Amino acid sequence: MPFHDHDGSHYLTYPARLDAGDGAAALTQALAERPPGSPLALHVHLPFCRQACRFCASQRVPSRDSRQAEPYLTRLDREMVLVSRLLDDLPAVQRLHWGGGAPAFLSLDQMGDLFDRLDARFGLSSARERDFSIEIDPREANVFTLRHLQALGFNRLSLGVQELDLRVQRAINRIQPRVLTESLVDEAERLGFHSLNLDLIVGLPLQTPEGFGETLEQVIAMAPARITLRRYAHLPQRYLPQREIHAADLPDAPTRLAIMDEARHRLDDAGYVHIGLGQFARTDDSLAWALGEGRLARDLHGYTHTPPGDQLGLGVAAISHVGDTLTRNAMSLGDYEAALDTSRLPATAGHRLNAVERLRRDAIEALACRRELNMVALSKVHGHDATLVLADALRRLARLCQAGLLERHGESLRVTPDGVWGLTHLLAAFDPEATSMA
Repeated sequence: MPFHDHDGSHYLTYPARLDAGDGAAALTQALAERPPGSPLALHVHLPFCRQACRFCASQRVPSRDSRQAEPYLTRLDREMVLVSRLLDDLPAVQRLHWGGGAPAFLSLDQMGDLFDRLDARFGLSSARERDFSIEIDPREANVFTLRHLQALGFNRLSLGVQELDLRVQRAINRIQPRVLTESLVDEAERLGFHSLNLDLIVGLPLQTPEGFGETLEQVIAMAPARITLRRYAHLPQRYLPQREIHAADLPDAPTRLAIMDEARHRLDDAGYVHIGLGQFARTDDSLAWALGEGRLARDLHGYTHTPPGDQLGLGVAAISHVGDTLTRNAMSLGDYEAALDTSRLPATAGHRLNAVERLRRDAIEALACRRELNMVALSKVHGHDATLVLADALRRLARLCQAGLLERHGESLRVTPDGVWGLTHLLAAFDPEATSMA
């Protein structure tokens, strides 16, 4: 089918784009309006990595020595101090995420110091049900790294595999022998990490259905709790590292479709549940349970089995979602540092959702998480006629209904099994700023 699409990152927040504005004032007000004692999740953005992979589309700072991160960690602590002063009666933080570049780029001492500072400023939970996750580049970690992370309190890992085909690895400047990933997977299992995710990317240069199928078979053999398929977006005019990729080496649309068809069959045969937006989980994983029980949710990083609540982003380009307010920190390291050097919050963009935007957001979440949208129930919750407010979206969805991605039963919309594979197209229908449904 022509609607395979796994790049759902644009709809982890709605609206997906934040324009420049007084983000610091917006975040300050949002934090002040939080109900006393309400939980807060923390996301720490650590942008450093030792080398730029050519597919990279993130805010990253190439560095060779972890000591180069010290000034950033100092500013990060300053941001923690400024934010913590705005928080009252904060319960122990149950959800913590480190991501960005390669957090394991930091030395073990630096990771320990950062964890201690977060605990001192916000208070981190030591309860068994905590959800402390971290993104790992297998080239930057070893078994000692995982043991240190477990000792700190992390209990969930995401490993960036991307591809195991050596030809593709050379094309993207990311040589990563399979044994590196296998050794970390084995150690994570031995240490008892609650959940392990392996990231793969579809659409990389020199990728073929056969080659990616072999990669996927090797990954499935490692039996991770979760597998994520992400779509490569080639935007060399925006991301400098991508200029090293030869456009002629990229798989064309029919090849990408064949790759996704191959992935679909292999993951189905292996018993992985398609959660949505490229996320797959074993049947015994918490995401699969949450989907089956109708309590699946999403936060700024993807699907979650717990209510997302308010989320505070710390670090350059980090996003915060507090109440109905979205803010984003300065995108450049220089601007981020300059704000903190003058004791200002580094948020440079902010947006508070209005009534119509809140309705659209909830419509997106209903389809993304529950695969069903009841227009009558949505109208009651928001006090607006959802059919009228979403008239433009319903017109856009008509052709997707005809394509078999969606079924309409009276006032309810239901995502079909094929629709789960084209979920981004369904979500885009609710975004007036979406420029393309392709």
